[in-house]
Amino acid sequence: MERDTRDDPDGRGTRDLPDAEAAPDGADHLIRLRDRGFEDRPVELVPTERIVVDFDDFSPRSDGEDEDYVRTLAETEAEFPPILVHRATMTVVDGAHRLRAACLRGADHITARFFEGDLATARLLAVATNVTHGRPLSTDDRIAAARRILAAHPSWADRAVAALAGLSAKAVARLRDGTGLEAGAFRIGRDGRSRPVDASQRRELAGELIRSDPGASLRQIAARAGLAPATVADVRARIRRGESPVPDRGRGRAAARAREPVPPGQRRVPPASTGQPLADDEVLRLFDALRRDPSLRFSDAGRSVLRVLDACAVIARDGGRIAATVPPHCRESLAQLAHGYAGIWNRLAHDLTGGESERIASLGA
Repeated sequence: MERDTRDDPDGRGTRDLPDAEAAPDGADHLIRLRDRGFEDRPVELVPTERIVVDFDDFSPRSDGEDEDYVRTLAETEAEFPPILVHRATMTVVDGAHRLRAACLRGADHITARFFEGDLATARLLAVATNVTHGRPLSTDDRIAAARRILAAHPSWADRAVAALAGLSAKAVARLRDGTGLEAGAFRIGRDGRSRPVDASQRRELAGELIRSDPGASLRQIAARAGLAPATVADVRARIRRGESPVPDRGRGRAAARAREPVPPGQRRVPPASTGQPLADDEVLRLFDALRRDPSLRFSDAGRSVLRVLDACAVIARDGGRIAATVPPHCRESLAQLAHGYAGIWNRLAHDLTGGESERIASLGA
């Protein structure tokens, strides 16, 4: 079946029809399948006895079913969203706990949408959906998910694997080093493009081109250096700051800053556990998943957390408008306060992951 381009004449964001699910073209294919939520698929009422739960092959959850979480879901009065099932094997891709909770309620049918793709894609899609939906994955489970993706697609770029597994690209790189997989000279990014693993020489060339022709556009330099325009933009920004075009050469200065003394009564802000900041749409998608989680919605503590997150979601949606309406004499103070709150959130992220970076580093060693 062909791609449906009726809503996208230029073909940039084409929506795959069912037959296209059987031919994934990279990590971005899985991410698009995961993030669109299969809302365009019809909802069917399926007998629970026909559905298979396979925690070994389809789920990254090493501890299997969480009985406490199942009971929490079953005791709520909320109607469960449809689960996602692999049509060919009738195996749950996303929603195993919802299925168990429905059975605990005594239901003999459950609403479901179907994934029509092949078995290998269904398994990876199960990993991708479990990272962002339902009960959050532990650090160990996300590590296991990344290893599973690397084993299936060793040529996928670290950032592509990280987006699926819920880790940072640096964490995935350390895991890759510890797997013994063939590194290869090129990696395939989320956009499907193949890029060299070591881009330092290309960055150096881009730096020389920027210095010799400051008026050249990002795309012109990118084409000549064999880099993405976004990478060239990073090189240009580094040169303007007086830094090397190659990020690795700036680590010494970062380490020196990390050794600077912290003022009395203050705490050093640790690096964010997920490495790269999320885009605004990713933030809103994660918040939407959390606010639908019954374990948060139906407890006092959980509702308090969701209220705080809702305020942050407002900023993610309307940050530009908010900034434009702040009186000029308040801008500097508000900016300082925002930086301060960012540090507090950063510490919370570090505390929530329990030193994830250190554990991943030890596992990849």
